Amino acid sequence: MALLEGANLETHAAVGRLRSLLFNICFASVTALWAVPIPFLALFGSPSRAVRMMARNWARMVLALLHWIVDISYEVEGRENIPAEPCLIVCNHQSTWETIAFNVLFPNVTLVAKEELGKIPVFGWYLKRAPMILIDRDAGAAAIRKMAEASRKALAQGRSVVIFPQGTRADADDKVDFKRGVQLLYHVLDVKVLPVALNSGRFWPSGKGEKHAGKIRVSCLPVISPGLNAAHFLSQVQTSVELERQRLS
Repeated sequence: MALLEGANLETHAAVGRLRSLLFNICFASVTALWAVPIPFLALFGSPSRAVRMMARNWARMVLALLHWIVDISYEVEGRENIPAEPCLIVCNHQSTWETIAFNVLFPNVTLVAKEELGKIPVFGWYLKRAPMILIDRDAGAAAIRKMAEASRKALAQGRSVVIFPQGTRADADDKVDFKRGVQLLYHVLDVKVLPVALNSGRFWPSGKGEKHAGKIRVSCLPVISPGLNAAHFLSQVQTSVELERQRLS
C-alpha cells in the first residue's frame, strides 16, 4: 500500500511538472505574440489607453492559460471594500501572479514595479507605456520622489496605484514586513488606502518553475482613511495584511 501511494504521489508530481512546463511554453508564446502590435502602437505614439487595453488582454489570456493548463483559478473576497474613487492599493507580494492579475482585478491601475521588469522583452515595453511606475530600488530618496510624483499623476488621471511594499517576492509562510517607503507615500498622496492580502505563493512559488493546482485567494480589506500618523498607518496596514495572510494560508 505504501509503495502504491508513493508511486501515485510520484506520478502526480510528474504530471504537475509537465503542466508547469507546458504553461511556461504557452506563456512565452503568448507574450511573443503580443509583440506583433507593438510597431503599430508605436506608429500612433503608443497611446496609453490602447497600451493598457492590450496589457489587460494579455493578462486575461495568461490567467486563462493558467486555469486551463495548471488548474490554478482565483477568487476575490471583499470587493465591497474597493473605493469608488482612485486610491492607494497596498498588497503583500508572493508571486509573479499578482503583477499579472492585478491588471484584470483592478482594470484602471498603475503598478509600482522594480526597474528591471522594464528590460524584459515585450512585457517591459508595455510596462513602460501603460504607464507603470518603474523605480530603481537602490536609488533611495530619489526613487521615493519619483514614485510619489508618478503616483500623484496617476491618481489625477483617475487611476489607482498598486504598491507591493515588501520590495520583493516572499515565501507564502513569510511574515509580512513592509518597507518604510509606503508610509511616506501614504503621507504624500493623502488618499484612501485599500489593504489587500493574497496567498498566490502557495500555487505559483517565487523562484520555482513548478506551479501547483488550486485556487488563489485575494482579500480586499477595509479601507484605511488618510490623515493618520505615518508610523500608526504602517503598523495598521502591515498588521491587517499579515493577519489576513495567516487566515488565507
